[in-house]
Amino acid sequence: METRTVEGAESGTGTKQDETATDEVAVDATEATEPNAEADAEADGAIEGTDEGTDEKEGPSGVGQGAAAVVSAALGLVSLNGGWIGTVAAARQNLIGQLQTSSNASVAKQIQELYGNAWHTTALWAGLFALVALITGAVVLAVPAFGAPGRPQSSWIKSVAWAGVALGVVGLLLAVLKYSDALLALPSTS
Repeated sequence: METRTVEGAESGTGTKQDETATDEVAVDATEATEPNAEADAEADGAIEGTDEGTDEKEGPSGVGQGAAAVVSAALGLVSLNGGWIGTVAAARQNLIGQLQTSSNASVAKQIQELYGNAWHTTALWAGLFALVALITGAVVLAVPAFGAPGRPQSSWIKSVAWAGVALGVVGLLLAVLKYSDALLALPSTS
C-alpha cells in the first residue's frame, strides 16, 4: 500500500503519521470549498428574492438628520468666530463709513461711522448664523417626535444637535451683547 505524505513524497510503507497527514490535507481542502458554496447560495437567494433580510421594511437611515446636526454645530462655530461673510460685511461697512464721513466730522462721528457700524454689522451676521444653528439643531432634536416613533434617533446625532443648539444660544447671546455695545463697546471720545 502506497500513501502520500504532506510533502508529496511517496513511500512504500504506510505509517500512521502519513495517513494522519493525508486526512488533514483532505479536511483542509473541503473547508476551503465550503465558503464558496455558501456564497453561491446567498447569491442565489438574493437573485430569487428569498433573502431573509428583505422581509423587514427598512426605515429612514438618519443620514439627513446626522448631516443637519453637523451643519447646526458648524453654523454655531461660525457664529462664534464671525465667519468670512461677517468679516467682508464689516469691511464693506467700514468703507461706506469712510466714504460718507467728511474729514471735518467730529471724532465721535468718525469712530461711529468707521468702526461702530462695522462692529454692529459683524454682530448681525454672527447673530444670523447663531439663529440658523439654533433652529436647525432644534428641528433635528424634534424630528423623532413627529417622524417614525419606532426608530430611535442615534445618540451621536442627538449629541451633535445639542452641541449645535448650545453653540447657537451662546452665539446669539454674544451677538446681542456685541450689537447693544454691552460687550466691547466703542471707546468714548469725551
